[in-house]
Amino acid sequence: MALSSWARFSVWALCILVAAVSVVALLAGARSAWWVLLALVFSALALRGLADVLQTRHAIRRNYPVVGNIRYIFENFRPELRQYLFESDNDQVPFSRAQRSLIYQRAKNENADRPFGTLLDVYANGYEFVGHSMQPALPADPATFRVTVGGPQCRQPYSLSLFNISAMSFGALSAQAIRALNAGARKGSFAHDTGEGSISPYHLEHGGDLIWEIGSGYFGCRDHYGRFDPERFREQAQRDAVKMIEIKLSQGAKPGHGGILPAHKVSEEIAATRGVPMGQDCVSPARHSAFSTPLELLEFIQQLRELSDGKPVGFKLCLGHPWEFMAIVKAMLKTGIYPDFIVVDGNEGGTGAAPLELANHVGVPMREGLLLVHNTLVGAGLREHIRIGVAGKIVSAFDVAAALAIGADWTNSARGFMFALGCIQSLSCHTNRCPVGVATQDPVRQQALSVPDKAERVYQFHRNTLLALSEMVAAGGIDHPSHLRPHHLACRVSSTEIQLFSKLYPYLEPGALLQGEVDNDFYRRMWPLARAEQFSPAHLTRQ
Repeated sequence: MALSSWARFSVWALCILVAAVSVVALLAGARSAWWVLLALVFSALALRGLADVLQTRHAIRRNYPVVGNIRYIFENFRPELRQYLFESDNDQVPFSRAQRSLIYQRAKNENADRPFGTLLDVYANGYEFVGHSMQPALPADPATFRVTVGGPQCRQPYSLSLFNISAMSFGALSAQAIRALNAGARKGSFAHDTGEGSISPYHLEHGGDLIWEIGSGYFGCRDHYGRFDPERFREQAQRDAVKMIEIKLSQGAKPGHGGILPAHKVSEEIAATRGVPMGQDCVSPARHSAFSTPLELLEFIQQLRELSDGKPVGFKLCLGHPWEFMAIVKAMLKTGIYPDFIVVDGNEGGTGAAPLELANHVGVPMREGLLLVHNTLVGAGLREHIRIGVAGKIVSAFDVAAALAIGADWTNSARGFMFALGCIQSLSCHTNRCPVGVATQDPVRQQALSVPDKAERVYQFHRNTLLALSEMVAAGGIDHPSHLRPHHLACRVSSTEIQLFSKLYPYLEPGALLQGEVDNDFYRRMWPLARAEQFSPAHLTRQ
């Protein structure tokens, strides 16, 4: 027992001994600076050890005074040590060094070519690639990589880039970051999604095109009680900068979960932008109050379309229960009201902060969500009227190509553009201590972000990504990314087998759900469960 105690307290005892000897030497007349240094350092360590023994919060510090603190020091620096010293180039946690380096180089307009060959294991399960042609096409002009959003009920359709800035709110991002994103979007003629935090003055400063996202808090278009206010919406929606309106039903990183911005973080600027009072928590409920059924959702879409003078209106969701989305589609068929677009977010999406269980284990990944949305619209005969966008870890030209091949019309990226701004993946977005001024409201920290420089990087990242996409699809013998189809992409499914995406994923024939001619068991079982009148299923037996 005595030996065990000595082992645990030996470092603290040594600190006390050295501190005592140093103090005695100084009292005895020693004048060396070394004695002063020893006395200061080891006295501080001895006091640290005393504090460790007296505290009751951390058992390891109490049992191992002084030395037990090393654990917490390394724990604090673990993300940086892993990222810069021990992480391999392809460890995606959540983005690999190879992905980040590619974005940094493209944002800086540097050569992003790689020597010596791929670092990927092309024989590993899950390896994906584009089939190339023996007669490559001429690379298309990236300026033509656009899609028109706006169905037959829209009076102001919008020509949207195939690659845009995904939803990130002012409040989650700094004013400087919003300025730089919007200025880059303006220069590159692509869209900037506001996120649910509404339209701030910084979104309007440089005149970039905006997609205004409206969440369950109705920020920027709410009354005193937090309910939707049609007149406030009209004022915002009819701004020239607002090109599309997006209703956020859920997001990938925390689907089915609301959020709270604590009162102490609600600055005067955020309060004015969101239309919330100072001194109170800013609450985003988990569900909307303006509608509660699929039919009411479509009526709300129609209301927003009229209030915005006919601009494209759609919604964003991370797919959950398949019958709920199918219920929305049945409501479209019943009412004849169609959204102009749907954005599919995946559970791999990002956020400033989310409960671990929701981020890891709730929501459908983007590709499977996209496939269900695309197939359901095709099977219901509505796909030609509705555009589909996607978001979820899209940072490279291949990511864009894969999403388009599966069924998307365009793609959005949030963290990719954050990297273009200078984000170093410090994983401190929720602390207000972002080291590069991107995800913070600290006025000193965000001043480190130079708007002209970062806006140019945002522009170059977008430009170079679309140039790479042009080269990739041309290699496949395809003259435009909009012509990508599932058979253009392939995936290794075992050490001896490769499958085309067209064989990996089931695709429905147009009108198949309406005609009852569905070969796929999943869609055949799910479609009858959906009801236009409510989100809950008609009947679901235990499988």
